[in-house]
Amino acid sequence: VGLVNCIEGYSTFKAQPLMNIHDIAVLPGHRGAGVGQALLSAAEQHAKDRACCKLTLEVLTGNTRALKSYLGFGFEPYALDPAAGQASFMQKWL
Repeated sequence: VGLVNCIEGYSTFKAQPLMNIHDIAVLPGHRGAGVGQALLSAAEQHAKDRACCKLTLEVLTGNTRALKSYLGFGFEPYALDPAAGQASFMQKWL
């Protein structure tokens, strides 16, 4: 009823592995039943088992339901140094 797709990466700032949640999806009929939170918990446990220093993901600010879920799980906007501000995700189409 749900899927979480994670990719292990590396934090050059911490010199440790990290885990990125690339995709998370829950079938419409099962949303709001805790499936997404269970998938996030499984991803977090897998990251801990792999000695990752953090769990990362991207979410569009217009996706308020997902954003609320991630904030409730403990995610927060990305900032290495709060005094320097939050990071901005950027792209360049090729």
